[in-house]
Amino acid sequence: MSSQSQHAPTSHDKDARLALLTEWLGSLDLVDVASVRPASTDASFRRYFRLDVVPALRDKLGATLVAMDAPPERENVPAFINVADLLRDAGVTVPAIVARNVEAGFLLLSDLGTTTYLQRLNVDNASFMYSDAVDALIKFQLASQPGVLPEFDRAFVLRELNIFPEWFIGRHLGVQLDDAQRAQLDKVFEAITANVLAQQQVYMHRDFHSRNLMFLDQGNPGVLDFQDAVYGPVTYDLASLLRDAYIQWDEEFVLDWVVRYWQSAKQVGLPVNPDIDTFYRDFEYMGLQRHLKILGIFCRLNYRDGKSTYMGDLPTVMDYVRKTAHRYTELRPLVRLLDAFEDKAPQVGYTF
Repeated sequence: MSSQSQHAPTSHDKDARLALLTEWLGSLDLVDVASVRPASTDASFRRYFRLDVVPALRDKLGATLVAMDAPPERENVPAFINVADLLRDAGVTVPAIVARNVEAGFLLLSDLGTTTYLQRLNVDNASFMYSDAVDALIKFQLASQPGVLPEFDRAFVLRELNIFPEWFIGRHLGVQLDDAQRAQLDKVFEAITANVLAQQQVYMHRDFHSRNLMFLDQGNPGVLDFQDAVYGPVTYDLASLLRDAYIQWDEEFVLDWVVRYWQSAKQVGLPVNPDIDTFYRDFEYMGLQRHLKILGIFCRLNYRDGKSTYMGDLPTVMDYVRKTAHRYTELRPLVRLLDAFEDKAPQVGYTF
């Protein structure tokens, strides 16, 4: 779920890119280009296509491969390759890069299948599936070194937070904040920013959740959508995983898994806060920063990019926001602001 500001490409642009991609794939003699079909949808400008491997190479490459179309003016293919290498070196399962045309923004990748965590998760299997996901997360974090990935710094945090007033409050609700309301919101943003920037720093996937984790029989999970990775707060990916915008769990379950992660992370020497109560507070503030950004991004995807699918997930994300903000005194002005906007809800067909 990247935060590009460019306008969406037209259907003509997409058709032209698909023709270029097909031409490149045909030159490789690895796949049957006539078998090309969409592989997945994405919130970014990337597109993925699944293709059948030519019969002679199926024992070596598998039955299918996935082609990625990432327009180079909008997407960072070298970053994808770099982070894929970091994850693989850390022992995390990611797609192998079978062929590449970086200048054109094309990659041919191994296929991690069609079963996401979101499709498979239920109350019976959640514990072992989250155990695998936490293990993979810890492997990635243990590989962390400063200076390798971009920093999730103050400007980065605030840039993400400000997607919320622009696209959720302004565009979705049609509310123009007055000076007092903007000051209240800025004070909440400052409290969130101060907390997350004070946290210990590790490699950070940025979208480590049920739609980007693939269930595998071996090497579970397969990890996708990692190209926006940065160096930032240690709780970020845990909040992405356990306060997932697409699937919600009881607070007792979430707390249990936060504690399990914290115990494992301490045991292997990751720089987590030694006090579990403080660590959980950090986890909550980090989740709130992410959820405010998501509210804005889901609205931007709808109004700017014509991708309405994500609007159905707004109530889940808003529930996280309200519950977290209500638990901390310095965050409660956010709840009061949301209450003040409730009269706008009928106009946008949205319930807080």
